Amino acid sequence: MSQFVATITKINNVDNLNIVEFDFFGLTLKMMSLDLNDDVQIGKKARLVVKPSNISIGKNLSGELSLSNKIVATIESLENGQLLSSVVLRKNDTTFESIITVDSSKRMNLQIGDEVTILIKASNLSIWEILND
Repeated sequence: MSQFVATITKINNVDNLNIVEFDFFGLTLKMMSLDLNDDVQIGKKARLVVKPSNISIGKNLSGELSLSNKIVATIESLENGQLLSSVVLRKNDTTFESIITVDSSKRMNLQIGDEVTILIKASNLSIWEILND
């Protein structure tokens, strides 16, 4: 699991559906959730998690995407196995791991040091814990 800390900036809810917005190094990230604990409040810091298999990678992107969360990062390491590739990405002091197919890694010609875009659906982002300052 990739874990990182962000600050809760906005909470929108309709019926039992919630869209929570976070600030992560000046970027707005969004999470979709059905249930929220009472300690999820604007201004609090949260440790967020996302599975490596739920992190997609874009390279040389243009146009609009329906994914809510786009983070420009640098490839720090890349390991190609027989079927899957593990790609470790860095944004400031935070690392993310993405698991993609080897075919995708080769087709995209991914290299260590490449600047890419991390893509995460709002429904794939979760709050692990609310941090006490």
